[in-house]
Parts: sequence; C-alpha cells; structure tokens
Amino acid sequence: MTERKPPGVGFETWADRQIREAAERGEFDDLPGAGRPLPDLDEPYDELWWVRKKMSREGLSCLPPALALRKEAEDALGAARRAPSEARVRRILEEVNEKIRTALRRPPPGPPLNLRPFDVERVVREWRERRSV
Repeated sequence: MTERKPPGVGFETWADRQIREAAERGEFDDLPGAGRPLPDLDEPYDELWWVRKKMSREGLSCLPPALALRKEAEDALGAARRAPSEARVRRILEEVNEKIRTALRRPPPGPPLNLRPFDVERVVREWRERRSV
C-alpha cells in the first residue's frame, strides 16, 4: 500500500482497489484478534479512551490531591497495623501525619480533605493489643 494514487483516479476507487488486492493476496489473513468482536464497541465515545486504557494497563490513577491523601492515609494506617515493630508503626504514622498537617494548613484543590492526623499513641496501643492476643 505504498504506491501513490494515480492522477485522475478517484480516491475511493483507488483505496477500494488497494484493499481488495491486499485481501486477495491474503495480507489480512491470521491477523491478531481476527474473528473476535471489537472491544468497547457498544460504549459511548470517549475522546480520552486511549489515555484511560494506558493508565489502566500501567496501573496508574489520577486522583485529586485531597482524595489521593485520603487514600495514602488509609494505606498508611493499614501498613501501620501490619508493621513488624512499634518503631515502624510510629514512623509510618508520623510520615503521613506530617502530610495531613501540611494539607490542613494549605488545603489542596478538590473535595474537602476530611482528615485529621492519626493519634499515634492510640494506634500503637491497638497494635500492641493485637500483638499480645
């Protein structure tokens, strides 16, 4: 399909001929996905579909800063509960608490933060209680 369209020949006619000849040569046989339906064919059109697919394949997400911090705080609390030592529990919580305090001083754009720094001593106490059981 590298040849140029001859002058005086309609584009549609020329393109149709190129496709027909390629099909006759078998160039469309055994293509990946042959015989399978097109994915997302019935979905409404989304002009950023390729961005969303790429982010999904790469495991990326793009949350507003407030929601990203909420997710990070939730993950930090879970990590603190599974931490192997009390020092590690404190370190995890202090790191996320500093980010929360910064966000409370200068609220990020987006939805409300709805977070408070964790009570480190309470979480450490709960951590000890779970370890002693």
